[in-house]
Amino acid sequence: HLRGFKNPNRDPFTVVNVEALNAFAAGTTVTPDALRSAGLVKKKGRVKVLGEGDLSTSLTVQVHACSASAREKIEAAGGTVSVLD
Repeated sequence: HLRGFKNPNRDPFTVVNVEALNAFAAGTTVTPDALRSAGLVKKKGRVKVLGEGDLSTSLTVQVHACSASAREKIEAAGGTVSVLD
């Protein structure tokens, strides 16, 4: 039996690490739908990119949230990050 407060407004993120984005060809625009169709994201909802691993391709990444380290790695690889609402 679980006890305690459960926030009914919690908006969970589905998490993807930067290194998983290497699955996409250079120059690709990576959206939450593209991540789902590639099988990298299983659940519906908002997607957040975390900075685990390295990225070697230049991508345009459009996600709901992005950690600072992930943004640095994507931009260092020559890509861009835009945050969706």
